[in-house]
Amino acid sequence: MSRILTVAAAQLGPIQKAEGRDIVVARMIALMDEAKAKGAELIVYPELALTTFFPRWHHEDRAEADHWFETAMPNPAVQPLFDRAREHGMGMSFGYAELTPEGRHFNTSILVDREGTIVGKYRKIHLPGHVEFDPERAHQHLEKRYFEPGDLGFPVWRMMGGLMGMMICNDRRWPESYRVMGLQGVEMVVLGFNTPSVNSQKAGEGMAQRLFHHRLSVQAGAYQNATWVVAVAKAGDEDGHHCMGGTLIVNPDGEIVAELVGEADGVIVHACDLDDTRFGKETIFDFKRHRRIEHYGPITAQVGVIEPE
Repeated sequence: MSRILTVAAAQLGPIQKAEGRDIVVARMIALMDEAKAKGAELIVYPELALTTFFPRWHHEDRAEADHWFETAMPNPAVQPLFDRAREHGMGMSFGYAELTPEGRHFNTSILVDREGTIVGKYRKIHLPGHVEFDPERAHQHLEKRYFEPGDLGFPVWRMMGGLMGMMICNDRRWPESYRVMGLQGVEMVVLGFNTPSVNSQKAGEGMAQRLFHHRLSVQAGAYQNATWVVAVAKAGDEDGHHCMGGTLIVNPDGEIVAELVGEADGVIVHACDLDDTRFGKETIFDFKRHRRIEHYGPITAQVGVIEPE
């Protein structure tokens, strides 16, 4: 038997600081229409898909950044995207900045089913960067200033005939992100990212090495948990700040089966057989038979490194 889920990875090119959500949503709808024409049933957009990557901008009063956040989802600006998805009978996932009624700030992504209902929410856990302005950095990366770490864990949801999970950007570099979902049987992980093309603290680490680490992280997570991974970039030059591409789809053997070239708006579509996850889950990564949790204590008992005496 096969359980085919045809997925579109919908990369967004740069979103400039001055561009409104209406412009961005129109671009997302155009990508959705293209994906539908290619047979996609699920479309995945990037992290912070509705705005520029605003954590690069420092505000002394952090509340000055609140206009980048969404206080409801859907809201009037984003409703046309939900309406088009429902018309197409397509599921979707995208990221945005969430401001809760209690005044909490999260880097969030959602899963939306074919009927336009939000069935899952994830809040980014592994926040990179720093809190205060750092003059030593080539560019600022102030996620720790504008967001708090996610409080929802790494859930997995039943949707579109499979077991689906989400992560956001830096989460993909941490094996724990995949493993917690792997222990729930995850069959497809969708993730969006906005990754600067140069390391702000290591000038020699440019685009080629950044893309290498990106692919390495995604492919390892897919293979070690026998899951599909759909990784989607927002890329290009946003007001003088460059983000890399690297939108790709990886199969449960850790192989890249589709990758988008370039940094503009674009779609890649791939028919993913969710049953392809079964071999890995039933053999080398049969967790029930092979995991030795009695030796894994330090993973949850400590945060930093403790060297031997």
